[in-house]
Amino acid sequence: MPNRVEPPNWWADMEHSQVEVMLYGEYMGQVDFESDLPIVKVRRTENPNYAFVTLETKGKGPGTYSISYNIYDTYYVLEYELLERNPNSKLRKGFNSSDAIYLIMPDRFANGDPSNDIVDEMAEKSDRSFKGGRHGGDIQGVIDHLDYLEDLGVTALWSTPLLEDNDQRYSYHGYAASDVYRIDPRYGSNESYRELADQMQQRDMKLIMDYVTNHWGATHWMMDDLPTQTWIHQFDDNKDRDFPVAGYANSSYRQTTQLDPYASDRDETYAEKGWFVSSMPDLNQSEPLVLNYLIQNAIWWIEYAGLGGLRVDTYAYNEKEGIAKWTKAIMDEYPNFTIVGETWMHDQAQIAFWQKDSPVAAIQSYNTHLPSVMDFTLHDAVLTAFNEKDQQWDKGMVKVYENFVNDFLYADVNNIMVMAGNHDTNRLSGNGVLDGDLEKFKLAMTLILTTRGIPQIYYGDEIGMAGNRDTVGDGDIRRDFPGGWKGDKINAFTKPTKEQKAYQDFTKKLLNYRKNKEVLHTGKLLHFVPENNCYVYFRHNDKDRVMVIINNNDKPVTLDMSRFKEGFNGATHGTDIIDDSRLPLSGKLVIGAEHSMIIDIE
Repeated sequence: MPNRVEPPNWWADMEHSQVEVMLYGEYMGQVDFESDLPIVKVRRTENPNYAFVTLETKGKGPGTYSISYNIYDTYYVLEYELLERNPNSKLRKGFNSSDAIYLIMPDRFANGDPSNDIVDEMAEKSDRSFKGGRHGGDIQGVIDHLDYLEDLGVTALWSTPLLEDNDQRYSYHGYAASDVYRIDPRYGSNESYRELADQMQQRDMKLIMDYVTNHWGATHWMMDDLPTQTWIHQFDDNKDRDFPVAGYANSSYRQTTQLDPYASDRDETYAEKGWFVSSMPDLNQSEPLVLNYLIQNAIWWIEYAGLGGLRVDTYAYNEKEGIAKWTKAIMDEYPNFTIVGETWMHDQAQIAFWQKDSPVAAIQSYNTHLPSVMDFTLHDAVLTAFNEKDQQWDKGMVKVYENFVNDFLYADVNNIMVMAGNHDTNRLSGNGVLDGDLEKFKLAMTLILTTRGIPQIYYGDEIGMAGNRDTVGDGDIRRDFPGGWKGDKINAFTKPTKEQKAYQDFTKKLLNYRKNKEVLHTGKLLHFVPENNCYVYFRHNDKDRVMVIINNNDKPVTLDMSRFKEGFNGATHGTDIIDDSRLPLSGKLVIGAEHSMIIDIE
């Protein structure tokens, strides 16, 4: 019998009705197959241990179907199951601008099941004393704190990868998968992952899987016996080197070559096909077997766990044509789904290029079909703007304003993820970007939670967690959430310190206000050029209006409210939801130093 059957099952009534079943085992590529399901084709490679058998499931109901074959006069029968599909699955809705996303690194969030801290079959063991090691956080720890997340006001959870990663060290981040059909046993199981998704759905919350199409880990089980030498990108000048660096060449990281009309073939090749690092083999999406394998794997997880979205790592490093086909296949299966790509670039046009129906990409007759991209240029502005107190032509809040000026480049401005930080950037507070200044944190959160797009916050930012990647490294920005481990001296989930509670209360108030405020989800944006380092904007629709004031000046600023008359639409009063004070919308308004207001207009 085969050692591996992937995908392990499929569902009836799928748009992707032809499922290509990979059978791996000794001599599997040298046998003939019969099946109760129509066999469309059998693809064999130079490796005799693989067969890719495409089965047609269209018109077939749920049930168990046989795949049979004969080896040395011995007859084998493999049972392949088509499961009943949830009738609402195809129309599932992905996350959108009505959501607020909470990003966690599960190894650092909470340890709900200490029994899986050390798993004999897995190379790396739990060691909280090592910043770059596994600390024991797991899926059960997330389940145990869903009440906390719901009370905080988040509606979607993005977890960094939970799939098996069997690297010797630094495996906690999960971006070097060793088995893409298995949850890492140090996090739990496939069943516990589905339980997390189910419990979130009961709370009207969405689970977002962090999916990696660009690369796997060097410890992936296939790397010892590749289906075909074209499965990963290999460079001829390095093929005489020992694996895992045989045929290896590093990515240039110049993602801009993907859209540069003047790029040389060589530069495009090394950006697109080079390995992210030497321990992460780059997948060859121009190989149809690889591309379909990735498509089916993503669909399998969406269907199996009932996911509410995908975040795709290193999206702009993928092969352009391959990743567009992958994305379109997922969206064809789930038209209302959401996929957000990591588009870490520093120019709005370059980011906009990767969004579905981009007017920028249309110049090159290219369409990614990707619903959402990440607003890294806004993040760039946040990194510096709130520490620039004297307004100059291009400093302070002008940086934020100028970011939105370029929104005409995007096909869908509401479907852009906005963030002040994530697992790869300096912490917003503590010894990070804002150096522990609560008032600056409030300004940044006011912006992220009231502007256009889909807000994402990073775990621990809501309690002012510290961390500086530049000076201390990745482990510092990925600290354990206090209270997530038995015996922690501080439990920020239930008994935060006075300082933690100040951060938490502000974040919670804004998140819960935003949750039911449709105008902050899809309302139009009207903004005014910042004066005196004070930025004023409105979110409005036919029924509702909200005025946001962010004074980044270290002195109070007096606003002449007549300047903003067009934003009031005839209204005369509003209520600042931050301090619950009712305000006239005329005359002069003094706003304190480093202070923000969110005025609910009557």
